[in-house]
Amino acid sequence: MKVSLFVTCLVDQLCPNVGRGVVEVLRRAGCEVVFDDRQTCCGQPAFNTGYRHEARKFAERFIEIFEESDAEYIVSPSGSCAAMVKHFEELFPDDENWRERARKIAAKTFEFTGFLVNVLKLEDVGASFDGKLTWHDSCHGLRELGLRDEPRKLLKNVRHAEFVELPDADVCCGFGGTFSVKYPEISAAMLDNKIEAIKNSGADAIVACDASCLMQIGGRLSRVGAKTRAMHIAEILAD
Repeated sequence: MKVSLFVTCLVDQLCPNVGRGVVEVLRRAGCEVVFDDRQTCCGQPAFNTGYRHEARKFAERFIEIFEESDAEYIVSPSGSCAAMVKHFEELFPDDENWRERARKIAAKTFEFTGFLVNVLKLEDVGASFDGKLTWHDSCHGLRELGLRDEPRKLLKNVRHAEFVELPDADVCCGFGGTFSVKYPEISAAMLDNKIEAIKNSGADAIVACDASCLMQIGGRLSRVGAKTRAMHIAEILAD
């Protein structure tokens, strides 16, 4: 099975180890992984801020690039970016040709944990972690893609690890893309509630599927001197 990696901006620029982890796990699962380095932003920041014309330009480029691949699936280590691909169709209300092309690309695009569990039918990828793990439900992965059980199944099969449920795991961390820039005080208050829940869980690592959430949570954990690490699930599963 051939898979095309949609790496996302934040992974590419800030945490390439996450991208490497995704490739490691997919190859271990028997997939051939290809990467087109022409890919750019999916247009989510523009879309979420109301700049639909600009977002459409990003969507057109994304569709054109990934249409050229003979990969059966497109896999991304981000629930929010994978969800954005599902919204591409909305950007072409008066162009049925582009709408159909958008639908075809969306149909083969999956978030990493959803692909492992729902497509490859894998719940144990041979990972190990010495410590206690907990999970934060990123908003897009949970609410737009319906991914709740998938990451938990994978984490519960990590050898030597203890999985504990995070209090209010499904509550937003306060990042929300441009929300955290427009409303920093509200964002920080939401984040502090999340940090308190993480402390109460006693976890050695807080795990999520979106680099944006982890950047938000990890930054605060560092500033308050907490020992808990913020880790992408690809980093856990690749170990």
